[in-house]
Amino acid sequence: MSFVPPQSVKAILGPTNTGKTYFAIERMLAHPTGMIGLPLRLLAREVYQRIVERVGEGAVALVTGEERIVPAKPRYWVCTVEAMPLDIRVDCVAIDEIQVATDFDRGHVFTDRILNARGSQETLLLGASTMEPVIRRLLPHADIVERPRFSHLTYTGSRKVSRQPARSAIVAFSARQVYAIAELIRRERGGAAVVMGALSPRTRNAQVALYQNGDVDFLVATDAIGMGLNLDIHHVAFADDSKFDGHTSRALTPAELAQIAGRAGRHARNGTFGVTAGTAEFDEELVVALETHDFAPVQVLQWRNNRLDYSSIEALRNSLEQSPEHKSLTRVPMATDQQALEFLARNEAGKLARGLDGARLLWECCQIPDYQGISPANHGEIVTRIYTDLVKRSRVDADWIAEQVRFCDNVNGDIDTLSNRIRQIRTWTFVANRKNWLADPSHWREKTRDIEDRLSDALHERLTQRFVDRRTSVLLRHLKDKRMVSPEINERGEVRLEGHLIGTLEGFRFTLARNEGDADIKGLRAAADQVVAPEIRNRADRLAGAPNEEFVLATDGRLRWKGDIVAELVEGDALYRPRILMLADESLTGTDLERVQDRLGLWLRHHINTVLEPVMALEAPADLEGPARGIAFQLYEHLGVIPRAQVADEVKTLDQDVRGKMRKLGIKFGAYHIYVPLSLKPAPRELALILFALKNGGVRQPGVTDIPHIVLSGRTSFVVDAEVDKRLYEIAGFKVAGSRAVRIDILERLADIIRPLIALDASRPYQGELPAGAAEGNGFRVTVEMTSLLGCSGEDFASILTSLGYRVKRVPRPVVETPVVETPEAETPALEAPAEAVAEAPVAEIASEVAPAEAPAAEGAEAAAEDGVAEEAPVAEAEAPATPAGPEFDEIWSPAGRRPDTRRQENRRRPEGEGQQRQRPQAKRRPPGEVQDLSKAQHLNPKARHEGKPRKFDKPRDDRPRFERPREERKEKAFDPDSPFAKLAALRDRKPE
Repeated sequence: MSFVPPQSVKAILGPTNTGKTYFAIERMLAHPTGMIGLPLRLLAREVYQRIVERVGEGAVALVTGEERIVPAKPRYWVCTVEAMPLDIRVDCVAIDEIQVATDFDRGHVFTDRILNARGSQETLLLGASTMEPVIRRLLPHADIVERPRFSHLTYTGSRKVSRQPARSAIVAFSARQVYAIAELIRRERGGAAVVMGALSPRTRNAQVALYQNGDVDFLVATDAIGMGLNLDIHHVAFADDSKFDGHTSRALTPAELAQIAGRAGRHARNGTFGVTAGTAEFDEELVVALETHDFAPVQVLQWRNNRLDYSSIEALRNSLEQSPEHKSLTRVPMATDQQALEFLARNEAGKLARGLDGARLLWECCQIPDYQGISPANHGEIVTRIYTDLVKRSRVDADWIAEQVRFCDNVNGDIDTLSNRIRQIRTWTFVANRKNWLADPSHWREKTRDIEDRLSDALHERLTQRFVDRRTSVLLRHLKDKRMVSPEINERGEVRLEGHLIGTLEGFRFTLARNEGDADIKGLRAAADQVVAPEIRNRADRLAGAPNEEFVLATDGRLRWKGDIVAELVEGDALYRPRILMLADESLTGTDLERVQDRLGLWLRHHINTVLEPVMALEAPADLEGPARGIAFQLYEHLGVIPRAQVADEVKTLDQDVRGKMRKLGIKFGAYHIYVPLSLKPAPRELALILFALKNGGVRQPGVTDIPHIVLSGRTSFVVDAEVDKRLYEIAGFKVAGSRAVRIDILERLADIIRPLIALDASRPYQGELPAGAAEGNGFRVTVEMTSLLGCSGEDFASILTSLGYRVKRVPRPVVETPVVETPEAETPALEAPAEAVAEAPVAEIASEVAPAEAPAAEGAEAAAEDGVAEEAPVAEAEAPATPAGPEFDEIWSPAGRRPDTRRQENRRRPEGEGQQRQRPQAKRRPPGEVQDLSKAQHLNPKARHEGKPRKFDKPRDDRPRFERPREERKEKAFDPDSPFAKLAALRDRKPE
């Protein structure tokens, strides 16, 4: 690099936002060749892209510690200050942020470039105004140009973190503090981007893009943003005013505060700055200094000798220890590379350094940056291994570096784990970019760069997941940028914006999707409502012109439009005029709300008039007068169904002509109800239930939503729920009968079946075959037709009949005798018993009816002992056939008050005092344990039969119970053939031909 007269050096000085970097780029591109040194790899990348867009990729080279892109014939070089190639001749050289020359770690490199880096035509030194005095002393012939700030800075005092304005950068100086603030902002304001010097350039670029694109409105950063990053920041808030600089914790100088605060405001837009998170407010003197950019000038720069002696390690160390000759320069404290040199000089690496090449190579290895921030000894071990391989093998061992790289190739883990791996891979990326250090440097450059990129992307993803609520950020960006696409709404009502689920829209109500950690729900809801508001207005327009077929009234009393709930019915002034309550957010207001209400009201009136048309016609029928008109109006008031008993007196006054008119109106007179059959269909009954419930307990009471499903299923009866109001069953078209609810029309059909059965007496002569279910005494038996009609039987059916006023009598059925098969004596010798025992069997049976339970057992035992029965007799008795079952009964039903066994004389009027039945005196009970004396039983000791003419009552006795005896056939008297009754009998018995 050639040196030119001092008058060609220009120092462009001024605060932030003065366009210094932009000016330097324009001046460099005005020359055929040029080079610019920048303080950060991130900034170098940004400038590189900008120049590539201007002159093409083949004309620009990028050289940093970890990245090297050098085309065949580059004209312009974009580098970090440390990586600037000093042996290349260019027309223009620019050094940015020269105030870094005061830094203990990197300052000596910037000082060296200020003093020695020169372009053949022009040299530009860019930095803060505080550098003017020291530049004048070091370069007295330099041309110093002051550039004013484009915008003004204003101090706004202290605010809470959650109260910071949008497009703010909150500055802290530790990773722990940065993460805590970013977490708080995510909960309160939707999220924040994170920028720290410890992040890889790729990760920082992605986080900056997150902020620049408007995905988030907040940036939480360290002082890394003060180094030339061009960001759209309106406000800078300091969460701390001190930092650890690698040596000690110290307060930031006013110039350092100004460098950070100056990032607020861009071009002509003014910026503000303040404090937050409990940081003490700036005093007035400091505020004035920051607003006017008036700071104490820099007095000295960090310096280190660049003319090194490589003859030996000791000579190299001595040359590094030399002191500057100019009073504006001061020797830098021992830097990381010099510490590594001291470590290597004391171990085996120092013994391998021989001659100029050995010491020069040793110094190059010592300049490997300590990206990991590990201890000097650990970093020295890595440098020692690399230098030893270079000396002994001329290349770094491929297996060893492969093992180090493979350890870093893992994208799993949290933020800290990924950050540590990125720092490690940056070390091997730096090694891969050294000339002739590796056998296949191109492979390792691509390998390490790929791993660093993937780790950086994974770290960016983790940071975004932890500190950014994508949904909230998209919402905020949509509010600011009206050109964004409208939200997408699928068939399930899910509202998505750029793929993020915002919430669910049902009808005119929006439900915000809740995420874990959401705190500022009120603000988030307000933003979401504004996004959804246009869609709600569009829906209001569509509903106002929708046809009737798109509306449905559900069993819960809610109105649905295209399946979405938009309103619900509430109690109104009249039974048939309920009010409509809109279920909508505040976004539906004004004329849109009125149009929707009017359309729903019109549909509801049409729906009631159509579904309940037969009932609505009974409000004031023109053809009916007097009691008939009253009955019709009661049907109207009771939604088409009233019990007949309720209007029994009025019905008696109706003649056949009036009844005919009422039947033409659809009214049916049933045995139990007067009703409108057309209104018993599922749709009218469902609507009737809703209208009735609105006036009587509300639609949320049990049964309102359940009964319509039963009606729709077609069931004719079902078990009654005790928690349901019985009036609801009647409104639904069912009568509660016993334990079940029976459909009204089915109940009438049951009455039609029973009515002819109780009109006849099966015991009397009947021409033809008796109908099924006919019984004696004007009763009836339950038939399969009846049970099938009602869908129940047994006790359930009996409870229905009982509730309808029928009573049951159990009559024994005639038993058909089964012939006994005699068993040969040879087959049953063990069961043979004496004749006396057989003769006494009826006696034991009778005794069991009158004696206690223990008596028959005792008597049987004594009889067995007397007759000489063996002890095995009880066993034989147990094995004997079981006793025949008792008699079967037949159930005959009859209306109450007309029981078939009721005698006429019992209905006669009894004299006073005969109302109560005379009770039979109770017989004396035997003492416990006493056995009945059967010898005194007269029926067991019959008298001698009377000799002579046999009497009527001397017939052989049948000991069977009366209900088991066969019925005797009656002997019909023969009619006189000449009698007129004989001719009538002949006509009756004549069979049809």
